[in-house]
Amino acid sequence: MALVPCQVLRVAILLSYCSILCNYKAIEMPSHQTYGGSWKFLTFIDLFVVAVFWIIYAYDREMIYPKLLDNFIPGWLNHGMHTTVLPFILIEMRTSHHAYPSRSSGLAAICTFSVGYILWVCWVHHVTGMWVYPFLEHIGPGARIVFFGSTTILMNFLYLLGEVLNSYIWDTQRSMEEEKEKPKLE
Repeated sequence: MALVPCQVLRVAILLSYCSILCNYKAIEMPSHQTYGGSWKFLTFIDLFVVAVFWIIYAYDREMIYPKLLDNFIPGWLNHGMHTTVLPFILIEMRTSHHAYPSRSSGLAAICTFSVGYILWVCWVHHVTGMWVYPFLEHIGPGARIVFFGSTTILMNFLYLLGEVLNSYIWDTQRSMEEEKEKPKLE
């Protein structure tokens, strides 16, 4: 039995990853009529992941993605998790209209998600003695609180940015379609 070439395996993994991200269903696609589908809050939170990961990586790689991980997670998979997300965010923003909930509900959901994730990160440290993200080990408790607060504020900002961009893109498109439908008076 011949081994599957590495490139074919990489493409298969990437396509599997993309299909999970897109929540693709072959028969029905009702997510376009809902509040943005299963991933409605993740669009610009994903942008947060891309930005924060690469900023910390550029500052000091060992703080976020130690070279030791290269032995277990190949570079292409790292890019699959932290880089290729960006084009899909932009494509989704252009191709899928998101009907956002009320601003207070959306921001409450983002804050709840953020606090829940922060608590999970702290719980893992409490149980194992290791931080999920190595850079948290290098900063003091006060700096961690500032970091966690700043990330929550940044996530709220990105949520609002997504809401504004979605409104701009889709309201502009809707107005252009209405202009085409208007009868011309001569």
